[in-house]
Amino acid sequence: MAVLFTFWGYPVTVIELCAVIMSVLAIGLGIRGTRWTWPLYFLASLLYGWLFLGFTLYASATMQLIFMAAAIWGWFSWGREGVRAPSRLSAAARSGVALGVLILWAVTAPLLQAIGGAATWGDAFMLVGSLAAQLLMVLQKKETWPTWMAVNTVGAVLYASQGLYFTSLFYVVLILMAVSGWRAWSARASIGQSAAPVPAHG
Repeated sequence: MAVLFTFWGYPVTVIELCAVIMSVLAIGLGIRGTRWTWPLYFLASLLYGWLFLGFTLYASATMQLIFMAAAIWGWFSWGREGVRAPSRLSAAARSGVALGVLILWAVTAPLLQAIGGAATWGDAFMLVGSLAAQLLMVLQKKETWPTWMAVNTVGAVLYASQGLYFTSLFYVVLILMAVSGWRAWSARASIGQSAAPVPAHG
């Protein structure tokens, strides 16, 4: 991979830099709630998939395929209006999502170890957690952002441990962007609730 510049002694490739730029733009548009977030998500995922394969982060590479599929789904699901009024999961649904993530994490990590993947437990959590977060984002659920906060925190540590320092720093930025996304979607949800018609009685 062609090196564009070095960052604290770490060689930043053209692919990694382009993936970071695409991701920042995609997340920024996602916070704003426009459907144009999804084409950029697709391109960023394509680039990151290529990058992670070179570092034998197989789950992270597979995760990008899921992101690409979710980007296509999100484009059509959001429609021209984009995010309208984000909703919250019920308590039962939140518990179900958390339990599902834990079970899939416990199943995926040993499989990655069997095929010789690197940092399998962290990589597996990135795969499963990102799958949940992306699904929640497509469905316009506010819980997508706290889920991304957890995933991005693990990602910052994981990629630093694998020598991907530029991407690790990027994941720190993603944590802050997820906080911003939570605040923006919460405000949008409050506006949607106040504008909802009051059901008639009698």
